[in-house]
Amino acid sequence: MNPGLFLAFLLTGSALAADFDLLITNAQIADGSGGPLAHGSIAVKAGRIVAVGQVKGSADAVIDAGGKVAAPGFIDVHTHSEDICLIPAAENFLRMGVTTIITGNCGHSRTDVARFFQEIEESKVSLNVATLIGHGSVREQGMGGSFIRAPNAEQLAAMKGLVDQAMKDGAVGLSTGLIYVPGSFAKTDELVALAKVAAAYDGIYVSHMRYETVRIFEALDEIIRIAKETNIRAEVSHIKLSGPTAWGKANEVLAVLDKARADGLKITQDQYAYTASSTGLRQTLPDSALEGEPADFVARISDPQKKASIISSMAKMRDRQGRKDYSYAVIARCKADPSLNGKTIPEAAKVRRGSDTLDDQIEVILEIEAQGGASAIFHGMNEEDLQGFLKHPLTIIASDGGPRRLGEDMPHPRSYGNNARVLARYVRELKLLTLSEAVRRMTSLPAQTFRLKDRGMIQAGAHADIVIFDPEKVTDPATFSDPHHYAEGVDHVIVNGGVTIRDGKLTEMRSGGPLRMGR
Repeated sequence: MNPGLFLAFLLTGSALAADFDLLITNAQIADGSGGPLAHGSIAVKAGRIVAVGQVKGSADAVIDAGGKVAAPGFIDVHTHSEDICLIPAAENFLRMGVTTIITGNCGHSRTDVARFFQEIEESKVSLNVATLIGHGSVREQGMGGSFIRAPNAEQLAAMKGLVDQAMKDGAVGLSTGLIYVPGSFAKTDELVALAKVAAAYDGIYVSHMRYETVRIFEALDEIIRIAKETNIRAEVSHIKLSGPTAWGKANEVLAVLDKARADGLKITQDQYAYTASSTGLRQTLPDSALEGEPADFVARISDPQKKASIISSMAKMRDRQGRKDYSYAVIARCKADPSLNGKTIPEAAKVRRGSDTLDDQIEVILEIEAQGGASAIFHGMNEEDLQGFLKHPLTIIASDGGPRRLGEDMPHPRSYGNNARVLARYVRELKLLTLSEAVRRMTSLPAQTFRLKDRGMIQAGAHADIVIFDPEKVTDPATFSDPHHYAEGVDHVIVNGGVTIRDGKLTEMRSGGPLRMGR
């Protein structure tokens, strides 16, 4: 070995150091901008993209994309992943090309963000994980068990303090879940006060609005008021129209949002690609029945007068939605009785009570809630509205899912297939979106909206979050009746330069971690 090479060997540990850690060659690059694809290579070093295009140089590892699409790793801004440390590989997300998730949505989050991020670091997760601070969780901690009222001055100060500390610790904004107890009892002034705290840190206000039914325009007025009074960026969570009485109003909803944007407000919306939602079965019950502890609910339904009032309210809720019964609801997870998982409420009533009459359906809902509750899938939207919202250029594609274990319960298939479903059904089959536009909605648009620095684009200087997929084969085999199937057609996934999926197989690489606001 000549003296120069020998010295290089001593200094670098090899006879000749490579120019890059990873080189992706022969790719059709969808850079996240929404522009046309370009054939070329992507070079990665120290977790960052350092060159794009006709790249020359050596690399420690090379991935030949084989003419498939290389895009920024998908960013899922609406997840419920507070349990990510229990399922750190989060393979269901990786398999559909997701490299970054935002949790803490719909008003529910960890309130100690610093501790949450520490646990993520210790767990060595596969994804980048950002979080919102949830208003409902803050309200519960700040007000105790009594919610059907406004907070007093001391309680509001405590709630503002929790939001302020969360933002200091790196939360990306404030979320609300205004159909859920305790958030449903909050008045708009309370939300404005807390949103102002998040706005001071350039955070975003993300809202599961008070209504997604025929009353959605009241809910839009509220989010617009909050955005205007606090000068905060706002996001409508999982935009939808629930129940037959609300169907057909997608263009009217978008017109209201577009007018607000024309008036200078910064408002976007996210959406999953399914006509069914998923949340607690308790959403079929009036909020007033759910205040306090579980024992309080049991006491209410044990009182004939109070039970009759609850049932009367349930009837009014069905009427507003245009529902005759609960056949649209399917139990996803009933901890007290897993045999009910996958059954509609009429089917569950038949099992539990030997009859599927409306009265028996109501009784089984009350029984399940008294025994600890259940999550359910609600078939409540229509395809025309879904497509109307999806076509809008400011609609971010997000799953509303979470990390899953194969075979556990009967969850909504969106946790396994959302991004793949968009690419398969709405890009390849229906041609509702171009591939580049769909990629933009999954990458640069969410990154810009949530202030995720140096992510969402294939460009020099960006973090090396990259997905390589076959646009002709990507698909979502997960269904409502058989949800536990990973997305197909995603060959490689890179997170911060680490290859987590290689040739369609999960590796041992865990290169994710906490993602703090602006970092």
